[in-house]
Amino acid sequence: MPAHAQEEPRPGRRRRREDDGPYPDERPTDIIPAVQETPLARRPGAASPPPQGSEEEYDEIFGDDDAYDAYEDYDEYDEYEDDQDFEDEDRAEPERIEDERPERQGPPPKKRKKKRALSWIAALAVLVLLAGGAYYGFTEIFGYDDYEGTGESDVLVQVEKGDSTSAIGNRLQAAGVVASGKAFVKAGEDNTAVSRLQQGYYVMKTKMSGASAVEKMTAPGSKVGQVEIRPYTQFHDITQPDGKVTPGVYSLLSKASCADLNGKSTCIPVEELRKTIETADLAQLGVPPWAVEAASKAEHKDRRLEGLIAPGIFNVKPGWTAEELLTDVVKISAERILNAGLSEQSKGDGMTPYETLIVASIIEREAVKADFGKISRVIYNRLDKKMRLEMDSTVNYVLDRPTLLTKPEEREKAGAYNTYKSVGLPPTPIAVPSAEAIQAALKPVAGEWIFFVKCEKNGLSCFAVTNDEHNKNKLDAQRRGVY
Repeated sequence: MPAHAQEEPRPGRRRRREDDGPYPDERPTDIIPAVQETPLARRPGAASPPPQGSEEEYDEIFGDDDAYDAYEDYDEYDEYEDDQDFEDEDRAEPERIEDERPERQGPPPKKRKKKRALSWIAALAVLVLLAGGAYYGFTEIFGYDDYEGTGESDVLVQVEKGDSTSAIGNRLQAAGVVASGKAFVKAGEDNTAVSRLQQGYYVMKTKMSGASAVEKMTAPGSKVGQVEIRPYTQFHDITQPDGKVTPGVYSLLSKASCADLNGKSTCIPVEELRKTIETADLAQLGVPPWAVEAASKAEHKDRRLEGLIAPGIFNVKPGWTAEELLTDVVKISAERILNAGLSEQSKGDGMTPYETLIVASIIEREAVKADFGKISRVIYNRLDKKMRLEMDSTVNYVLDRPTLLTKPEEREKAGAYNTYKSVGLPPTPIAVPSAEAIQAALKPVAGEWIFFVKCEKNGLSCFAVTNDEHNKNKLDAQRRGVY
């Protein structure tokens, strides 16, 4: 082989491999390899290829030892592919091959859109965090607005159920009590009474410092308008045997309406509440539909809402009119009565919902809770037998007295509420019934009793099926000093 065939391939060029196969139309020779007959592009500046023959033959023809050397490298052709031109010999870096794949048609892949959306979300999240941090830093460094002093004029602020300290602070700010909600929150951080504030109305003052607002709001006298109506209570006051007066619903609501705002009283007198009930549209007040007609026919118009006020706590806003106050209380009561289980679809056996409410009120006035179910059964058994109920509680109701034994002359007086004279139920409930009394009226326990008498000092009663048994129970209770 010629000496130049042993040289390393030059940079940027690729020597033909053995497994590439022979050139087209390759003819073997002992002198030099045959080149492809297909004309090739000549390198710029290169001489024409030499004819076939040895170096000695060239020297004899040209008379120059260097003539052959000038063409020594001519046989080192690159394998060409796809009609590409040769690069310049002195170019060292590899040839850049262009991507000949067809360009992608249509919209970019959805995956890139998703990544772009996620990037925007991440960027927005960072901005929010930065903004929150900046605000927190601003308030911590530069503080917050706060008034000085104990305030100026009176103002009512309502706290709703579930309000946090921050929510209360915002309500105070909106009412002009504090300069900022944070002033109240910061002042109350170490005061446990703030976390125990309950829903309702509070008399505050405008332009109070945060510390003054905390102090006043947690003071006992600041909360106004709250009233608790307990089971057994009736609308009229009750005079006890010792002369003390137990406030009825009228008095309790009148007192709850009272507050002193900038020197002016907001109290609604009992007489105004009474007249409102006598003349109001009961449906407009919020009385349940099943009670409107029966309650409207009450003999005593000022007792038309008896039994329709449910027990519990009410928050009355000082400054309301009598109608606004009663509407709020009646609507809340209607919901509580429904929650106790009494409705148009749920009532006592053979009873209307209103009659069931009357039974529940008698149970409340006649018995302690442990006997509710049995008292209910006695009432139902007597009504089924067309017997008079003979309940002292109904007689004493119109007398505005507690449930005590009645005198013979009192039991002889005629009247719709005198169940010693009249058969059946009284025309209206006689007290505020509890949820337990309503449940007993809906589902009395099983039994054949038609008599009962209070026979224990703790209020429990003894029950009997016959009158003889009943008389024995009465004598035993009297011997033991129960009554």
